[in-house]
Formats: sequence, C-alpha cells, structure tokens
Amino acid sequence: MKPDAFVARALPPLIAIVLTLLAWEAAVRIAEIPAYLLPPPTRVASVLWDDRVALAWSTGRTATATLTGFLIAAVLGVVIGSVLTLSRWVERGLYPLTLLFQMVPLVAIAPLLVIWLGNGMRTVIAASVVVAIFPVIANTVGGLRATDPHLIELFDLHRATRWQRWRKLGVPSAVPSMLIGLRIAAGLATIGALVGEFVAGFGGDVAPLGIVIMTSMREFRTEKVFAAVGLAALVGFALFGVVSVLARIASRRFGA
Repeated sequence: MKPDAFVARALPPLIAIVLTLLAWEAAVRIAEIPAYLLPPPTRVASVLWDDRVALAWSTGRTATATLTGFLIAAVLGVVIGSVLTLSRWVERGLYPLTLLFQMVPLVAIAPLLVIWLGNGMRTVIAASVVVAIFPVIANTVGGLRATDPHLIELFDLHRATRWQRWRKLGVPSAVPSMLIGLRIAAGLATIGALVGEFVAGFGGDVAPLGIVIMTSMREFRTEKVFAAVGLAALVGFALFGVVSVLARIASRRFGA
C-alpha cells in the first residue's frame, strides 16, 4: 500500500478517536462526574503509564492465550470442517453437534472447563478455542460445499484421490470463505480468552487482563478497568489486523 493511501485510510479513524477522547474528557470535567463512575481519559492514561510494567505482563499473558486459542481453533476448524464434507451423512450427523460451540453460552461451559482442566492458562486457551472454532468450521464447510461440481467431475474422471481433490481443488476454492471465518475467529478469540480469565484466571504479579479487570472493579479503580479493557481491545485489534494482512496475501496467492 502506498504511503498516501495508507494515510488516507488511517487518518479518518484517528481523527474520530481523538475527537471522542476530547469530548469524553470535556464531558467528565464539565459535568463533574465522579472518577469511580467514569474517569477522564487523562486519568486512564496516567494509570497506563504508572502501571505500565505490570499491565504489559498482563497484556502479554492475555495475548498469548488469545493467539494460542486462535491457532488451535483455526487448525481444528479447518480439519473438522473438511471431515464434515466427506459425506452428506457425516455432515448431517455431526454438524448439529458443532452448533453447541455457538449456541451454548461460554459462561455456562466455562465452569466445566475449570473442572476438567483446572484453573490457569489451559482453561483460558480452551475457552478461546470454544468461542472461535465455530466460524472456522461453518465457513470451511460452506466453502468446500461451494466447489464447482463440474471441476469435481473432472477430478473424478482422472481418478483423483480424496486427498488430491481436497488439496488441489477444495481448499483453493474454499479459501475466500475460510478467510472470512478466520477473521471472525480472530475477534472472538479475545472474547473467549477474557471470559476464561474471569472464571479460571490466576492472580499474582502477572495476572492476565481478565483478572486485572475483575480485581480493579472490586476495588472501585474504574480507571484501571478502562485501561485493562483498552489493552484487551488492542490485543483483539492486533490479532484481527495480522489475520487480515495474511488473508490478503493468501487471497492473492490463491486468486481469491
């Protein structure tokens, strides 16, 4: 992307963010809203600077769980989606079971994850996977099912194996749909990690952002809650941005 084009795309959201922060600061000070209800941005920035080391470690913990959960969801989602397309009977029998990942609220599943995996990083990663995997499965199935039937007949005519048809025809045809699923999963992975941290996170000096949010809320340190939420959002934006860049590269590679 050319520098001028990058500036043209980045400048409007940056201006919107700056104006929002200025309006937020002015509204809090003019209305004299107590800081425990709505702290001004300057106070949030002060907490970010004063607690920068601890918050950096917390952000790293959450980012690690989010990235790991996303990668596991991406791999398992593509594999499960591919297996479901082996036959209509397999898809009709097993696909409804995958809906459980989408339909059952994570807060209802999280206590079971704690029982099975205990408190700590494993449960947080599992929660991230549970939330992020369904879009990958659904879009993989949809993409593979949308493969041109005439091309499938051509591959069958040349006696291609299932593996050859999946690798040389199915995957290239399903890439656009898969990329959509991965983008959605990138955003959901952060949400799953935070919910997992709420339920099964660990405290101490390197507590993840979910625990920082819960602890700060109990202590009425609302400015730190805002700081941790902002950092969590930054993790989600960063992962989504990386996935979007990789998706653009893959789109050019496969002509999607």
